[in-house]
Amino acid sequence: MVNVTNKSTTSDAAAELGAKMQGRIVSRGEDEYARTRRVWNGAVENQPALFAVCETSADVQAAVRSARRHGVPLSVRGGGHDWAGRALCPGGLVIDLGMMRQVIVDPHARTATVSGGARIKDVAAAAGFYGLVAALGNCGEVGVTGLTLGGGYGPLNGRYGLAADNLLGAEVVLADGRRVTTGPDEEPELFWVLRGGGGNFGVVTSMRIQLHEARRMLAGSIVYPWTEAESVLRRYAAFAETMPDELGVSAIMTSGPDGQPALMLSPLWNGDQHRGERIIGELQALGTPQFAQLGPMTYTDMLAPFDAWVAEAAGCHWEIRTRSLPALMPGAIDTIISAVARKTSPRTAVAFHHFHGAATRIPANAVAFGLRQEHFMVEIIAGWEPDGSDGAAHRQWAQNLCKSLAPLALPGGYANLLGPDDREQAAAAYGNNAARLRALKRRFDPDRVFASAIPLPER
Repeated sequence: MVNVTNKSTTSDAAAELGAKMQGRIVSRGEDEYARTRRVWNGAVENQPALFAVCETSADVQAAVRSARRHGVPLSVRGGGHDWAGRALCPGGLVIDLGMMRQVIVDPHARTATVSGGARIKDVAAAAGFYGLVAALGNCGEVGVTGLTLGGGYGPLNGRYGLAADNLLGAEVVLADGRRVTTGPDEEPELFWVLRGGGGNFGVVTSMRIQLHEARRMLAGSIVYPWTEAESVLRRYAAFAETMPDELGVSAIMTSGPDGQPALMLSPLWNGDQHRGERIIGELQALGTPQFAQLGPMTYTDMLAPFDAWVAEAAGCHWEIRTRSLPALMPGAIDTIISAVARKTSPRTAVAFHHFHGAATRIPANAVAFGLRQEHFMVEIIAGWEPDGSDGAAHRQWAQNLCKSLAPLALPGGYANLLGPDDREQAAAAYGNNAARLRALKRRFDPDRVFASAIPLPER
């Protein structure tokens, strides 16, 4: 696909789309451009030539066809949370789904039809109205489509599997502009590859996802002092070996309110209330908390603290690396704690998510997502306030920790968090599914029109 465009080709595409689309076109130089271009990571400098702010699937079709006709490279933006900014194609056309956020719940079938630009918080609110919940992530501002297409870790994985495992069907605009419906009985190969292969095969304009009963949900946070971080994590490693499916725990090591490092565990229980209270009590007793706030919550309630953190950090710069650890081994715990103690910014953090239970019982070849053994997905998050520097010290911190964990980690890594230069990890991220992914890329997008935030294995 053409990587360099001139002003006349993008102007022609903009004029054509302006006449065809129900949504609007925003071109570089217009007053709306800076606001429209904004993404989560303030370090991203990519400057697209224009945005097609779509309102319908027909708008998406028109944008794909126009980009191809005029030789303009394109990218797709849902929630805009890819840390590397790959939603913004330099000099190209961005298909912006941000206005397409409708969520329609069928409470009897326990399904939701979710438009391509919907956020996790949109689905949580719509499903929660009926006492239902979706297996999604921890941050409400993240786009549901991007999360799902890449796999989708979250606190309900143990009970219901990944977000991708709960995808029932999708409407997709392909590289030739055709709109197709896919599911187990319609374009089954496309359906297979969407569940973990990212947006490399088309533009997902809507999805149908499985919802589940929100039973007696208990959630909150437990903060331990940094002096107890090592002992708590060692006890947690033993606790996790027998963790029930109903419990999901995210952990994060970052700066506490006093500016000093701290360890926070964020549990979510979806099951029998009395059993949940006992098990979360065991979790809390792993150390002596500085702070604990636990109790009945909806999924929307659980999202609120994470969304507040995202809002407070608006405009910050970020660099992310990822590793998948087969267990929280003492060597890994020591390596992470040592790195966090030397972190270069108060914004910098290390988080991990326990992949267990139902998510591990799905065959590795059932969907494109390849890693099905129990593990801890580690997010290495370097974050800093913009200070005019290139952030080299912060990026180096993340790279160093990623390299230090490599000998202890499983091959590959979580594709949703891999960067454009993480080719070695991308090559191994899909396990035995890699060859099938490459073949389906050639089938559905032979001209490589789509370049997703999810890197595909190159060989």
